[in-house]
Amino acid sequence: MIKILKLSETDRSEILARGAEVRDVSAPVAAIIADVRANGDAAVFRYNEKFDGAKLETLAVTAEEIAQARAAVSPEFLSVLEQAAANIRKFHEHQKRSGFIINDTPGVVTGQKVIPLDKVGLYVPGGTAAYPSTVLMDAIPAKIAGCGQVVIVTPPGKDGKINPVILAAASVAGVDRIFKVGGAQAVAALAYGTESIPKVDKIVGPGNAYVAEAKKQVFGQVAIDMIAGPSEILIIADGHTNPVYAAADLLSQAEHDRMASAVLVTDSMELAEQVSAELERQIKLLLRHEIARASIDGNGKIIVTDSIMEAIEVSNELAPEHLELCLDDPFAVLDAVRHAGSVFMGRYCPEALGDYFAGPNHTLPTGGTARFSNPLSVDDFVKKTQYTYYTKDALANVADQVALFATQEGLTAHANSVTVRKNV
Repeated sequence: MIKILKLSETDRSEILARGAEVRDVSAPVAAIIADVRANGDAAVFRYNEKFDGAKLETLAVTAEEIAQARAAVSPEFLSVLEQAAANIRKFHEHQKRSGFIINDTPGVVTGQKVIPLDKVGLYVPGGTAAYPSTVLMDAIPAKIAGCGQVVIVTPPGKDGKINPVILAAASVAGVDRIFKVGGAQAVAALAYGTESIPKVDKIVGPGNAYVAEAKKQVFGQVAIDMIAGPSEILIIADGHTNPVYAAADLLSQAEHDRMASAVLVTDSMELAEQVSAELERQIKLLLRHEIARASIDGNGKIIVTDSIMEAIEVSNELAPEHLELCLDDPFAVLDAVRHAGSVFMGRYCPEALGDYFAGPNHTLPTGGTARFSNPLSVDDFVKKTQYTYYTKDALANVADQVALFATQEGLTAHANSVTVRKNV
């Protein structure tokens, strides 16, 4: 059963605790990366058989497999994929950046170019569930950014096939290439390249502890989006909130993973008790009830505060991945929210809207990293290059100042590279 804690009577460390620590998998991940780096496809084939039970002859998904997958998916679901993709495109189109030029001093031009990355790799989880939503959320911003090649890696089933909904979503999103490999070995293949899988410039997308650790270890060889931890939701709700809604929304995250965190912060002890009872009723009805039960019992909590503004202060300290403001006027308190990955406003905006359909990205900072990091966006798939131009006269006008700065740092060659042009 979920814990109910009164803020005024509970140690702050218990309020801010995020559940059990993820076990250290750095050593086995390092071994996998080294193996893939040394042995390429051969290592990937071995790990596919070892971890996924799939004995494959090729890693690349064919156009025929994609066509078969689209045919296998219901027309109704294809239509939903297209609608969701349209919403995601509309939102992310607003994130596109252009460069700039500054030319307000005679003889001087400075500026910045925005350049899409050449190749990006998207990790799409498999295993306990299939996530076509992740395909759309990760691939569409990359395509809007103009990346030259968008590559997906995702684990195969024992039959050597990829779930049709994943391939259908990849088709809708315009993904260029898809490979049958998951886990740390997939991250290693994208970071270093194999005979089949291209080396990319950046790897994005969520995964299990092995995937997260692999991304951490290859960072520097390639860029990464973030180190994603277990999923989490925090709901701020007043006493007028329907406990059925609040419990359902908490469970929408709890069913992800035993390590997922579901937290309700409310100014109403009555609501806290009602939600606790409702969780016990609803959890038994879930297909993934064992996972949800482990999450709620191990990491879930209800925190009772004296006011909604105090609840927002707690939320800002926790910096949750998903934040729901279950209030009549959520816009009145939105400015007080400083740290959250994505905010869902009002009593009729469950977090699941953001997972699938509304348009804002669902790849979000976890583990409190919303204090300093961002949701996945078009910005993740571009880089910026600066440029500077000076005429001879423009350089002469500032040569003494630049040389003085250089000599203060003891770098006389720097100074000379400027003054030599002034004097000749």
